[in-house]
Amino acid sequence: MAAATVRTAPYGTWTSPITAAEVAAAGTRVEWVGFVGEHVWWTELRPQEGGRSALVGRAPDGTVADLLGAGWSVRSRVIEYGGRPWLALGTDASAGFVFTHGGDQRVYRCVPGADPVPLSPEPELPAGFRYADFARVGEEVWCLRETLLDPAGTEVRRALVALPLDGRAAGDPGAVRVLGAGHHLMTGPKVSPDGRQVAWIGWNHPDMPWETTDLMCAPVRPDGTLGPARRIAGGPGVSVGQVEWAPDRPGVLYALSDPDGWWNLHEIGPEGDSRSLCPRAEEFGEPLWRIGARWFLPADDGRLFVVHGTSERRLAVLHPDGSLVDVPSPYTEWAQLATDGRRVAGTAAGPQLQSSVVLVDFGSLEDSYASEGPRLEKLRGAGPGHEASRNADWLPYGSHEVFRNEGGEDVHAFVHLPHNPGFTAPEGELPPFLVQAHGGPTTRSHLVVNREVAYFTSRGIGVVDVQYGGSTGFGRPYRERLRGNWGVVDVQDCAAVARGLVARGLADPERIGIRGGSAGGWTAAASLAAEPSLYRVAGIYYPLLDPEEWRDRGTHDFESRYLENLLGPWPQAAERYARVSPLRRADRVRAPFVIMQGLDDTVTPPVQAERFLERLGGAVPHAYLTFEGEQHGFRRAETVVACLHAELSVYGQVFGFEPPGVPRRELSA
Repeated sequence: MAAATVRTAPYGTWTSPITAAEVAAAGTRVEWVGFVGEHVWWTELRPQEGGRSALVGRAPDGTVADLLGAGWSVRSRVIEYGGRPWLALGTDASAGFVFTHGGDQRVYRCVPGADPVPLSPEPELPAGFRYADFARVGEEVWCLRETLLDPAGTEVRRALVALPLDGRAAGDPGAVRVLGAGHHLMTGPKVSPDGRQVAWIGWNHPDMPWETTDLMCAPVRPDGTLGPARRIAGGPGVSVGQVEWAPDRPGVLYALSDPDGWWNLHEIGPEGDSRSLCPRAEEFGEPLWRIGARWFLPADDGRLFVVHGTSERRLAVLHPDGSLVDVPSPYTEWAQLATDGRRVAGTAAGPQLQSSVVLVDFGSLEDSYASEGPRLEKLRGAGPGHEASRNADWLPYGSHEVFRNEGGEDVHAFVHLPHNPGFTAPEGELPPFLVQAHGGPTTRSHLVVNREVAYFTSRGIGVVDVQYGGSTGFGRPYRERLRGNWGVVDVQDCAAVARGLVARGLADPERIGIRGGSAGGWTAAASLAAEPSLYRVAGIYYPLLDPEEWRDRGTHDFESRYLENLLGPWPQAAERYARVSPLRRADRVRAPFVIMQGLDDTVTPPVQAERFLERLGGAVPHAYLTFEGEQHGFRRAETVVACLHAELSVYGQVFGFEPPGVPRRELSA
């Protein structure tokens, strides 16, 4: 853009082509990638279709098409956060596939040219049986089944089960074979190439899967039942997050685990002997928030396709001699890997590249790969018209920065300065800044194209995405800083980054806000109470606001004991629960805020937000938006648009500017 067209205007008043509707459309997520012969399939979560998750296929000729009609959604709700929801029944697309339908959570089989037919029985409770992480074994599919014993999902049983492919179990629950259990929480079965053994990961409350898990293995008897299972890896203080069988070495497993404090890859022999394949102070995976996630996969020739890094995840090839060779590419975040043994596909994104499905052809060790490198091909982008470069000039240039908290510890953050090619701020004006706290809290943010961030930065509002203590990517000690200190370490780290920005002359100290969703909503609300002189406003999405009430009421089973790690066991840590509760500290809140809440949220139900507002008693200006049909994490485009408009309007009122083209959201007291 020519310099003559650049206008001078205060931060926050810049106009931008990145609209709230574009942000909502960019919320399309590509995930759960898989090969079906020469085809590549994946799911697309589409906000513009009411949050439907479509199964999409890309043929060898480049044709991309939905594989199911608009009435079908390929989505599993196991552990509420989901799991791998589909499996091709062969290497030829004509063999069809099985999938979990998002509406009723039953398993269906679909073959080309025919409507899907159910394989699993209808439960007594709506969506009371949930299935994920499938494997085909003869004329059955083996998978994880989750059985809800109450409508709220607070009492759950899990087991590995076998569903006959002829469909007889759809009308006869007795035709479902229970293969085994042993742990309260489990992944699906990984069947060895010779069909003689099955491996899976299990754990029990109060552990979360990034704390302690067991890698289990059991023989498959001739009649298809499982023999006694034994633990071959994991155990107290060790997290196993993924397991795969070696395709050409009987009885050999590859496992992602962290006995040395980092999620590295290990080889486990038939006798249980283990060795680290590439010991590094890096992560080769992520916490197991979703059943069936894959961060590494074995190739056909002894190599492993892997992702690795700390604040990013690069794609690489791990060779049998232990050497790790990065794949040259502009993408810095790879996930959802799939392979046919010689190629790999996955989701990939970068600082200036929208998340896409990308195919990488490595060839063999003997071909041109050694001299020319692998061949990359983008199969599909997420977002409006699947255009990765849409309004690219308005995207911020984020950077990974390290700050120090009061204890002198490192705090990692991604800094996104205001950026708009058509505007500059008046000389001497410092920008308003939003501190962004990610959810989880045991997860992380990605330094990639994020149009929600760009919605603010392109209007002249900076965003800093804080990877506070407890975040993953920086080893077990960094994430265990949060143990027993939720509402303290995250709050202090966010404040340290905000003050660090001010000290570096990058942010206006009088215009600092904080935003976050779920666990990030907790951090935002707790920060208002803990730092009333630092933050001037907050945008809070579906937050947890009272840990004691959350514990007493009961949440979904997967997270029902999570607080024992984050805050401590009950009732021994009761005083700590009360001390950090945003609800109990509501009298300390001075800054205006907006809360956005789904009315069908079973993770953090609206009663907590309502009680928080009651406790304030009209003392603080605020807005409260509720949305029928939305659960934990908004999926509908109209919801995303309404929330962003409300946030920007409230920020403008507090920071002293009028955002152009945004309907005013009045604050009530």
